[in-house]
Amino acid sequence: MNVEYLPSVNAALNSLSTIFLVFGYVFIRRENSVAHKKCMLAAFVTSAIFLACYLYYHFTVEAVTRFTKPDWFKPFYLSLLASHVVLAVVMLPFIFLALWHAWKGDFDKHRKFAKWAWPVWLYVSVTGVMVYLILYQIFPQS
Repeated sequence: MNVEYLPSVNAALNSLSTIFLVFGYVFIRRENSVAHKKCMLAAFVTSAIFLACYLYYHFTVEAVTRFTKPDWFKPFYLSLLASHVVLAVVMLPFIFLALWHAWKGDFDKHRKFAKWAWPVWLYVSVTGVMVYLILYQIFPQS
């Protein structure tokens, strides 16, 4: 696979994760725990594949992607990117704990962790797509 396509693949994986997260939420609100479980596992798998592709891309591509233009948009982009990266790192233990407690059948603890992990995970998935769109579609860097 040509690594130049990986940013697009990563955006697609983040989009899929977003879709699975939203449907997982809808299903649990409708008390369909089987569909909820499938969606949340699919969100986890697509996010894990994203992370593997993201790391592979950044360890194999020598060029560094930097936002350079337009200057007026740079503060917004950097704020978005910073919140995306920080929250992506911070949320990982909460996701694992939510999954762990669900797997063990301790749904009270699962809900406590999911209450915090789900909205942050959704934010990170959506902002990941936004970062891609800004860097590669809206303001492509040359």
